Amino acid sequence: MSKQKKWLLSCIAIAAFLAIVYVLEATIPKSSQWSMLFTVLEKGSIYALVAVSMNLVNGFTGLFSLGQAGFMLIGAYAYAIFTIPVEQRAAVYQYFDGGLVQFTLPVIVSILIAGLVAAAFAFLIGLPVLRLKSDYLAIATLGFAEIIRAIFQWNTLGPITNGSNLLRKFYTYDSALYPIIACGICIAIIVLLINSSYGRAFKAIREDEIAAEAMGINLFKHKQMSFVISSFFAGVGGALLAMFQTTIQASAFKAAMTYEFLLIVVIGGMGSVTGSVIASYLFIACREWWLRFLDAETYIGDFKVPLLRAGFRNVVFAVIIMIIVLFYRKGIMGTNEFSWDALIRWFKNLPKNIKSIPGRIKNIPNKFKRKSKKEAQINE
Repeated sequence: MSKQKKWLLSCIAIAAFLAIVYVLEATIPKSSQWSMLFTVLEKGSIYALVAVSMNLVNGFTGLFSLGQAGFMLIGAYAYAIFTIPVEQRAAVYQYFDGGLVQFTLPVIVSILIAGLVAAAFAFLIGLPVLRLKSDYLAIATLGFAEIIRAIFQWNTLGPITNGSNLLRKFYTYDSALYPIIACGICIAIIVLLINSSYGRAFKAIREDEIAAEAMGINLFKHKQMSFVISSFFAGVGGALLAMFQTTIQASAFKAAMTYEFLLIVVIGGMGSVTGSVIASYLFIACREWWLRFLDAETYIGDFKVPLLRAGFRNVVFAVIIMIIVLFYRKGIMGTNEFSWDALIRWFKNLPKNIKSIPGRIKNIPNKFKRKSKKEAQINE
């Protein structure tokens, strides 16, 4: 298939998707059970952006950073602080005399500032921590995220951050198209970066740092560039998440949030933008919508369905993740990206793949046996 046809198909697909979302949003009432679809689309888009930004560092550059929640927190607060209307600040900062900031900036400017502030923090943090390797870098960035969360709840900074209290009354969007389009543009920019000479340098560093340095690639410069750009988009994602939630509080940006994004990146495939996007929507759909019924006690006549109770959804969700990891060791997409040619081949091979599922399930015990034999030989 020629490039022109691929571009045309991509444009048609994107336009059709946005048109469908617009029509559904206009026809489905908010009280309907199908309104959860928009939660999946909105939050899934935001998670996709943050997951792709994390994949830029962890998957494409080969670093191991766990500071994503901290950069999202910075972006969310930066956005909220500059978009709360002046007349509402006294009500929001009721314990801090209306707060220190007494002006309001346009929404798009505030979103850009959110990303830039997060990027500035990343630049400063990156100067010392990017000289560390693997696990040490992960510990350092995770510690940074936890320290930032504690500092933002510090009452001494209350006139700016509102301390441990909520930030609210800032501008929020009223259409699901807003986060979808905003995140789509940001992800497109990341894809362009990955396909540029800088992206090739990132991949070279991931594959072999010594060989990359021998080729003339400045390791620290490119690591810092990847880290700062990733943090910028994480900050933008934090601003969009604040708009989605309508309120923000530093205590919500815990390490568990970073682990969610790491899980999405691993499930989708380290080094695959498409994988991160697909995994983000599946993650939110399963956690927020499809498995929600498992938390509710259900009766069929006088018979109580066993196991269905609060928290059972998380158990089933964990089992689903284990199954995905068993069948897709490198993630759903591995290091591959979406292409129209691959999609056509997949549809052609779909009947064969469905028929092979029982055989693959039966072969799982044999895989574990072979693995245990190899481990025994290595130990000997």
